[in-house]
Amino acid sequence: MLREIYIKNLAVIKEATIPLTENLNIFTGETGAGKSIFINGINAVLGQRSSKDIVRTGCNKAVITALFTELDREIIARLDELGISHDNNEITVTREISADGRSIARINQRVASASMLKEIGGMLINIHGQHDNQVLMDSEKHLQILDDFGTDGTFLENYRGAFRELQQTAKKLNELKKSEHFKAERTIYLNSIIDDIGELELSENEDETLEKEYETAKNAEKMIIAIKNAIQGVSGEDNANDMIASAENEIMRYTENSDELNALYERLSAVEIELADISSELENLADRIELDGQMLEYLGTRLNTINKLKKKYLTDCAGLVKLYDDACMEVTRLESSSAEIAELNKMKETLLHKVTERAKELFDYREETGRKFAERVTAELEFLNMPDVVIIVRHEKGKLTVNGMDNIEFLISANKGELPKPISKIASGGELSRIMLALKSVIAGRDGIPTMIFDEIDTGVSGKAAQKIGIKLREIGKIRQVICVTHLSQIAVMANNHLMIEKQTVGDRTETNVTQLDFEGRVAEIARIMGGENPSQLMLNTAREELKKYTME
Repeated sequence: MLREIYIKNLAVIKEATIPLTENLNIFTGETGAGKSIFINGINAVLGQRSSKDIVRTGCNKAVITALFTELDREIIARLDELGISHDNNEITVTREISADGRSIARINQRVASASMLKEIGGMLINIHGQHDNQVLMDSEKHLQILDDFGTDGTFLENYRGAFRELQQTAKKLNELKKSEHFKAERTIYLNSIIDDIGELELSENEDETLEKEYETAKNAEKMIIAIKNAIQGVSGEDNANDMIASAENEIMRYTENSDELNALYERLSAVEIELADISSELENLADRIELDGQMLEYLGTRLNTINKLKKKYLTDCAGLVKLYDDACMEVTRLESSSAEIAELNKMKETLLHKVTERAKELFDYREETGRKFAERVTAELEFLNMPDVVIIVRHEKGKLTVNGMDNIEFLISANKGELPKPISKIASGGELSRIMLALKSVIAGRDGIPTMIFDEIDTGVSGKAAQKIGIKLREIGKIRQVICVTHLSQIAVMANNHLMIEKQTVGDRTETNVTQLDFEGRVAEIARIMGGENPSQLMLNTAREELKKYTME
């Protein structure tokens, strides 16, 4: 709870230390004394936006420090997650606002961002001001109020888990479908590559091998003619071999008498043998060379096809092979994504059924919760001097959203015989205040926030209704800390801790002081609220008697 707040140089407050207790803390004071400044100070430490204009004139900065004690487990766990140290289940939250507009916040002396301050502050204090009555006027906020009243959050948690799973699946499905047009065009292109290259069954560097084979086949006939001419020259008529044999015969009979001539004879014999061997090999080669016109045509056609593809795709034969392999792999992937779309469609249908079932369960739970809520709020409003009020929860089915398929709106009839209508159409300011208090009362203790602050909850009410509001605030104060700013004595007498905000002139400056009142101080302040300045003895006695009723509890 909020144990103490220290304020320095905040507007007309020069310096004030404000002690707070558990149960009901009441602030009173004349109009313009500075009660709103106290609320502004609390808003500042809760991370709300602040203006340099609230810094006291002539001062460098304003400082607001709040001491929170008896922290619950949830707050401690979050502090641990944020790495903020804490001792004895206590923290201090400080906000400094400079005259130049800059500000800095600290939690236990550690610098904290505005978002951290808002998060932690939202777990510590719930502030209700007059503008919060607008929540009642906005039917879109009624669902959250009803859920805050409910005690079982598993229905909503289970629904949201299934709904988010459905959202993720639908998002992925939409992304895949958006790319379908691109994939269709891409698939056509890839299949054209596969058709162009695949039927050739290419191997790397096949074009080089084909060119050699084609050149060989193309020149086969000329080669055979050349070989036969060579054979004729070696072993035909008037061939080289016969000439060599004739030369051998001419010199053979003289070889015995001349070593040099014998050596030449032997060389001629060797040439004759070599020519005979060459002639034989030429004949064998001529026999092996085939004049196959079909093969020549096949080689030429295939080589021409390959060269066209190389030009079309601006790559070599090895590149064509890779292009084909890559196209096959990518088409497989694209086909698998189509299968994934089909699978996701099935999953989406299954999840939609699951979400719908969870939504029905949540709807039924809220239907029962709404009935109990209406009963509790009606009872509270009867106590708050609205005995003829009828409040119902209009509950209708709508489209599926993250919050379910429930459309919730609170309808009231403040007078007998009138049909319940939307709150925005019939409630007055005083009725709104009491309705909001009734809602806060039935929700108190369920949201885990230890401190509730009511800023002028008494707007538009007086007399018995004001007294009932005071009693209700005191009841709420038994289960959590309540801080209330009021102008009404009927509420002020209910305080467990009464603080007076008073404006004074010191020299040529105005200062606001906050005083914790004892019993007699409370008597004087209650009498002032009831009868104005300089209250009569009768008024003082009346105030004393009223206080005794509640201080004796």
